[in-house]
Amino acid sequence: MSLKLIGAGFGRTGTLSLKAALETLGLGPCHHMIEVFGNPKQAPTWTAAARGEPVDWEKLLTGYTATIDWPSCHFWRELALRFPDAKVLLTVRDPEKWFSSFADTIMKVITGSAPKGVVDPALMAVGEMAGLIVREKTFSGNLDKAHILKVYNDHIATVKRTIPPERLLVYEVSEGWEPLSKFMNVPVPAADFPRTNSREEFGAHLTK
Repeated sequence: MSLKLIGAGFGRTGTLSLKAALETLGLGPCHHMIEVFGNPKQAPTWTAAARGEPVDWEKLLTGYTATIDWPSCHFWRELALRFPDAKVLLTVRDPEKWFSSFADTIMKVITGSAPKGVVDPALMAVGEMAGLIVREKTFSGNLDKAHILKVYNDHIATVKRTIPPERLLVYEVSEGWEPLSKFMNVPVPAADFPRTNSREEFGAHLTK
């Protein structure tokens, strides 16, 4: 099985709702950070990739049809080159709203301030991997709001500039099924578009 869709958007742009939506469209299983928390054995390979070590992407992503969210969105260039027939989905959100959500969720994980009581070594390894990829590699260890927002906006501009328009969909989850279905050439589902992963749900996922 080869990837059909590569997500280039940062986490907290509606990616967990999107995971459910893509799987409803037949693009599943879809890789998302929650998959790494569910299968912590993946963490060392993602960590190796972040350190610039060679990675067998086919082996790491065996069984997956799509990727979204961190850690995979950090490697959107590598994945786009390795899977040239896959389309690229760039999820976006109002920058201020995105930062507020990011600061209340992911930032707390990568700074080691949440969730309290998590001592499972495997989950700690996932947290360390997330810290390396998100805090260090994506934001260069600088978690100042102005810097984070600059990286966020620059990232969107770079993806738009790099991926040919016929291969790219710039998308907000509030747009629902229509753009996704058209982009992937599949019928629009009758079901409501999934809405999940509030800030409260984010913490619950980490402590399961």
